[in-house]
Amino acid sequence: MSDKSVDPSGNTEAFRAFTRTPESAAPSKAPYVIGGVVAAIALIALIALLVR
Repeated sequence: MSDKSVDPSGNTEAFRAFTRTPESAAPSKAPYVIGGVVAAIALIALIALLVR
């Protein structure tokens, strides 16, 4: 009895399509933005303490 679904291991192209992972989006830049804001605040605080 034949199945209506295609066995991905029976066809190389179907297997590659079956195992292919979707392309991921560009990595988030949020950690860099947050780090930059924290560094800027720390720098401003350091300058404020030195000027006093």
